[in-house]
Amino acid sequence: MASLESSGPEVVTIDVLAARDLVSSGHRFLDVRTEEEFKEGHPEAEDVLNIPYLFVTPEGRVNNPQFLEQVSSAYGFEDRIVVGCRSGARSLSAGADMLKAGYKHVWNMGGGHLAWADKGLPVKKPLEEKMKLHLDPKAEGVAKEEKLEVAI
Repeated sequence: MASLESSGPEVVTIDVLAARDLVSSGHRFLDVRTEEEFKEGHPEAEDVLNIPYLFVTPEGRVNNPQFLEQVSSAYGFEDRIVVGCRSGARSLSAGADMLKAGYKHVWNMGGGHLAWADKGLPVKKPLEEKMKLHLDPKAEGVAKEEKLEVAI
């Protein structure tokens, strides 16, 4: 059995079940998909953060020039971080950049969010959480939409 420790310059890729187990045991989850992808749903876990590795522009996809700076404002070099994206490719590149920058414990979630969802693992949809219909007690059971500001 391969070790889960990522001690060298290569990112260790784990399957989604191993990623779920690590995140359930206290590892942090970094989702490097675009904000739009993240809003469509992400792995349900206690500590999930979205920092896009790439941006979609009219010219195509471009690297987020502040990716490592944003990561360093959220994580320490000793934090244990599972990195995920849509399919596992972006997260592999992001994890490699993180290791080069000095992060010690980084794992790539192979198969990404697609594999997570295919396995039937829990998915959280941020927009569903924030945009809910609430009953107005003065409106005698008539639903009214409450506008909530979503800061993602």
